[in-house]
Amino acid sequence: MAASNVNVVVITGNLTRDPELRHTGGGTAICELRVAVNSRRKDGQSGEWVDKPNYFDVVVWGAQGENCANYLAKGRPVAVEGRLDWREWEAKDGSGKRQAVQIVANTVQFLGSRDGSGGGNGNGGGFTPSSDVPADTSDFEGASAGAGGGGGAEDDIPF
Repeated sequence: MAASNVNVVVITGNLTRDPELRHTGGGTAICELRVAVNSRRKDGQSGEWVDKPNYFDVVVWGAQGENCANYLAKGRPVAVEGRLDWREWEAKDGSGKRQAVQIVANTVQFLGSRDGSGGGNGNGGGFTPSSDVPADTSDFEGASAGAGGGGGAEDDIPF
């Protein structure tokens, strides 16, 4: 019996450029995104934590691709779920074969929010990048009091 293969990728990061939209001969939309995802590592010499960026090419098909092209812009944070796709082709200049791995998106979630200056593409699209750390931590205050500590902390649980 053969083992099943798994090819699932989930990333969150920021767009490094505006989305690029094109269409197939049959009219299907294809949107190309480039997403930067930082990983944190401790520098061996300085002992400081540093970000190391990784860049991923993402392809989004159909109506979802059109939505990405209409509502996303450089700098916007996104979450992408999809699969890895490896492709190979002959270079146009005849210098040999080229290879690339890209993410074919099943879903793209738009993270963050656009400010009131409008939207669309071009020059940041009116989006101000923000941190993924909650701005208001008051929701978390008192959580360390424990369930048996009295004070009614368990009454604040919304479920």
